[in-house]
Amino acid sequence: AFVLLKKKVDNVEVYSVTVDCTVRSRFAHTVMTSKALNKAKTSQEIFFEVQLPKTAFISNFSMEIEGQVYVGEVKGKEKAKKQYEKAVSSGQTAGLVKASGRKMEKFSVSVNIAAGKNVTFALTYEELLQRTLGQYEILIQIKPKQRVQKFQIVTNIYEPQGISFLDAHATFLTNDLLPLVEKTVTDKKAHISFSPTMEQQRSCPDCDGTFIDGDFVIKYDVNRPTSIGDIQMANGYFVHFFAPPHLPRVPKNVVFVIDRSGSMSGRKIQQTREAMLAILKDIHEEDHFAIVLFDSQVDPWRSTLSKATEENVNEAMAFIRQLNIRGSTNFNDALLDSVKMLFSDRKEQRIPERSIDMIIALTDGMPDSGEILENMHPGRGGNISLFCLGFGNDVAYTFLETLSKQNKGSARKIYEGSDATLQLQGFYEEVSSPLLLEVDLRYPDEAVDFLTTNHFNQLFNGSEIVVAGKLEDNDLDNFMVEVFGQGFEDDFKVQGQARAVDWDVMYPDEEYIFGDFTERLWAYLTIQQLLEKSKSGTTGEKENATAKALEMSLRYSFVTPLTSMVVTKPETEDGTESPLIADKLTEGKRASHLTYSMCETKPNILDGDPHFMIELPDREDALCFNINDKPGTIFNLVRDLKQGILVNGEIIGDKMIPPDGKINTYFWRFGIIHKTLGVRLIVSTQDVSLFQDGQLVKLQWSDSASLKGSNVDILLTKDRSLTVTLKDSVKFVILLHKVWEKHPYHRNYLGFYTLDTHLLSSSVHGLLGQFYHGINYEVSDLRPGEVTEKPDATMFVKGRELNVTRGWQRDFRRDVKKGDNVPCWFVHNNGTGLIDGEASDYIVSGLFKTV
Repeated sequence: AFVLLKKKVDNVEVYSVTVDCTVRSRFAHTVMTSKALNKAKTSQEIFFEVQLPKTAFISNFSMEIEGQVYVGEVKGKEKAKKQYEKAVSSGQTAGLVKASGRKMEKFSVSVNIAAGKNVTFALTYEELLQRTLGQYEILIQIKPKQRVQKFQIVTNIYEPQGISFLDAHATFLTNDLLPLVEKTVTDKKAHISFSPTMEQQRSCPDCDGTFIDGDFVIKYDVNRPTSIGDIQMANGYFVHFFAPPHLPRVPKNVVFVIDRSGSMSGRKIQQTREAMLAILKDIHEEDHFAIVLFDSQVDPWRSTLSKATEENVNEAMAFIRQLNIRGSTNFNDALLDSVKMLFSDRKEQRIPERSIDMIIALTDGMPDSGEILENMHPGRGGNISLFCLGFGNDVAYTFLETLSKQNKGSARKIYEGSDATLQLQGFYEEVSSPLLLEVDLRYPDEAVDFLTTNHFNQLFNGSEIVVAGKLEDNDLDNFMVEVFGQGFEDDFKVQGQARAVDWDVMYPDEEYIFGDFTERLWAYLTIQQLLEKSKSGTTGEKENATAKALEMSLRYSFVTPLTSMVVTKPETEDGTESPLIADKLTEGKRASHLTYSMCETKPNILDGDPHFMIELPDREDALCFNINDKPGTIFNLVRDLKQGILVNGEIIGDKMIPPDGKINTYFWRFGIIHKTLGVRLIVSTQDVSLFQDGQLVKLQWSDSASLKGSNVDILLTKDRSLTVTLKDSVKFVILLHKVWEKHPYHRNYLGFYTLDTHLLSSSVHGLLGQFYHGINYEVSDLRPGEVTEKPDATMFVKGRELNVTRGWQRDFRRDVKKGDNVPCWFVHNNGTGLIDGEASDYIVSGLFKTV
């Protein structure tokens, strides 16, 4: 998707335009670079303009001017707003992403360049290619406006499943110029290049203009040899592609809801009529269908659905030929009548039990969105999927998109033009052949985490389901995958063992390109789904999804509807600076109110300096706070008087005061008591001492040991972790963090993790214990913080209003050295307001004392 100049500017020479696209298992990474020279004797503005896919996220933008590189930084929208206003008020054009076409949106930026100087622009974006009608499409739009010394498009596609077919062409190429597109396709790799010389770029032998003006298109598909699909793993993440071949289609029951109000007059109603006649002609005989016309009134063709026999189809086509316009737009009643018709026919068994119910609605109006969203609230439509087609530029498309997504469907904008009939037919073709209903993709609970959506209402022929997630470990011997769904006649069920691809063997010269693609694909897919939920979920889901999408957009440097990319550039020759903004302007606002509620917690964490973290049940969010005090202080962490359990911890400081004057403190010793079971345990950075039944057992961290007793089990992993399992009660995991022995300041320290907290009594308390049975709180007013990646918010908890910050803490259970970043709401000032009382209230006089 590429255009260089907004307009041809005199004395500006564009001497390089390159597009470098790398596709790794459907995940495309595209870099567009352009170099331009100001040949004038005075400074002037140079433009850079690009068309990129609407589904793509910009991940980088930079400019190089006089040897200085200015790189973009992704920030929250509110954080960038003031800089944006400054850029506009100073007269500079800001970099923007705007809606501009059916599949594309426009990125544009301008910069003032001194006489005789040049500028290099580089834009990077990433997208997951969607499979539609059995193929993936890479669309690169190119309009350089002038001949270019170096013009090059290079695309490399790596597909471990194998490439089944590939076609590459350009809309502006005549037959005699087709050889300019070079293709090399092997089993698992394709290389496509297009690099005409300046002479070859001439639009005619005596012309100075260029013939390059249009779309460069690559279409391909992959082999699908197994029924469970293809699973690929790299860098601790996996992605699962599922599109099984040779499945019989499931019959469908479809109600076509067609707007015939006055605004549909002329070309729109004519094209709708033509599209419906073509659709009815191709409808499958085992399907059932109905037609509901609406204006101010609702006019169904028949009161029930009809089987698509030749006779019924002919009668329906005769009805459509009489389609004309009248009245206003009563979309609400048309939808409700269609739902009632489907419900009634299913209740009376007039349609097959194993079939899919859908409504395909076409309108160009501005319906009463509030009434319809309430009447078509999720769940009220049962298992009906609603697909909305918005015709023309004045349609309330955002509303149609929300309505469709909350009712198991999707929306599509139909653009006014000579091909509108084909657009309507094309959409119907995409959803006309359902293969499976209620598809579930399942993975071992202990092996994966942070899954993207793994339940899908339907799978259509020619499409593909994609699920990604994080691997808990790299032991893939028991990574069994199961897929369940409802097929035409029988339930669909397959299972199989996932096998990791050996990239070194498959791509011996290019294995390096597969480094983090699975993680970025997972992040891309997660953010896309969170953005959808932020528009179509319940109020709580919307607010929660918005916060998480923002946090991930910042972490992975994606320009999404919640973020902007800021580039600081020279404004004038004297070097004063002004920012430009790459921004998504086509989406809705961020939610201002975020709600979390928690009825049960999972692993509770104490690690680091000392960092306390309480994970939420879904393990996608957490609360965290730090406790700082003098070395030697002992804190009560867990106290359950009913069960007789007590856990205290003592902190230690650095060996000496570091140059920055900040003394780090850590937990170095824990005392654990279970009076009822007669267990007493001291765990330090030096050793482990267990007292039980009058006997002492001492273990060294330099050993690995396993002790099984009647009341307690101990598992010691050398120089790494200690797991303490108390009979019929809670489990503690203690991690040893070893520091370089000769480090001038830092010492070894311990991390403390609690599992199975639900087994403790309701009266449990302590710095950690008070959260074991949940906490209710609310977060609102998300706003920019002091650090770009860490927005602030207001938390309402325990009758108090606190300022909190979105940040990360590390969970070291999987990797004791590096840890895993876990997003959390950070409560400042030693957890004041979140914990009961003050931190000093939890100080005790000894390792086994309660006061």
